[in-house]
Amino acid sequence: MYFTLLAVVIMTAIALVAVALGIARAISPRSYNPQKGEAYECGIPTRGRSWMQFKAGYYLFAILFLMFDVETVFLFPWAVVVQDLGVYGLASILFFLIILVLGLTYAWRKGALEWK
Repeated sequence: MYFTLLAVVIMTAIALVAVALGIARAISPRSYNPQKGEAYECGIPTRGRSWMQFKAGYYLFAILFLMFDVETVFLFPWAVVVQDLGVYGLASILFFLIILVLGLTYAWRKGALEWK
């Protein structure tokens, strides 16, 4: 019973994605201008190579920022209903914060927060 339902859900999801991609491809405007593939630098022609590698530390720093930014998004709804949740709500959010602080401590010790 559940396997059949799961198969139907997965097939429906695949079909909906395929239809959406097909419609987008069919109605999207097409432009084959070679200038479209060039790097855009505010109208100023680039000098040298446009493609350059960035250090992985920048990406790691951005991911850590997003992680702790999302933390505050989860704290706002909790703060609105904190009185209705009681002790269970307090314990849940403390557990959430402890996990995040452990993640921050790990990143700090690994040196991910040092801007080099």
